[in-house]
Amino acid sequence: MSTVGILGTGRMGVRLALLFADIGHQVILGSRDKERAAQIIRELGQETMQPGNYQEAANAEFVLPAMFLRDGALDTLEPFRSQFDGKIYIDITNPFNDDYTDFILPWDNSGAEQIQHRFPKTRVVGAFKNVWWEVFDAPRFGDTVSDVFVVSDDATAKAEFFKLVEGSPFRYIDAGKLSNARTVERMTLLSGELGQRYGYFPRMNYKLLGELWSVGKADRVATAIAASH
Repeated sequence: MSTVGILGTGRMGVRLALLFADIGHQVILGSRDKERAAQIIRELGQETMQPGNYQEAANAEFVLPAMFLRDGALDTLEPFRSQFDGKIYIDITNPFNDDYTDFILPWDNSGAEQIQHRFPKTRVVGAFKNVWWEVFDAPRFGDTVSDVFVVSDDATAKAEFFKLVEGSPFRYIDAGKLSNARTVERMTLLSGELGQRYGYFPRMNYKLLGELWSVGKADRVATAIAASH
């Protein structure tokens, strides 16, 4: 069992606190107002959670700030810099603007990279960026388990994260280096636009689909194409 500190009691923070508590981890739900965190925990009926302020949550083994960059998350977290040093920082943020129609960062940057730059001694792992909040309430889509794309420049931190989330109701995809967060975050923006257009928002996610294709079948197709010329 590990200790996970959630900094923030909004719709993503509370849902992720539940996810980690449900798979057996000790969760510190941190809020500016500790009593607010305590009230949420009482309403959830979660014995493996404990209320705390941001500083107490930042003392956890894994830290997960659930804050928007647009709302000054980096400055809010600055007082906890030394507490973050050497820890795995699970970054769930997308640099959305106020109405979720665009980003506040240019194309050659990402929220994950901004956090890593601001806290260079922190081991940033980007995850859950592509999962809209309502999906956590019922993660399965029929018989389909949806994906979480995971990015980091720290292979060991990524491996520790995969171990941390074992037993949770998602399939976790190693999406490579931290700068790939640029793509994941923008895919999330696109999925939000599509979801609103087709009436799915915010209960939607996407899944990487693929299968091994037999060499024999591939050879037959290639031969047929060549013969047609």
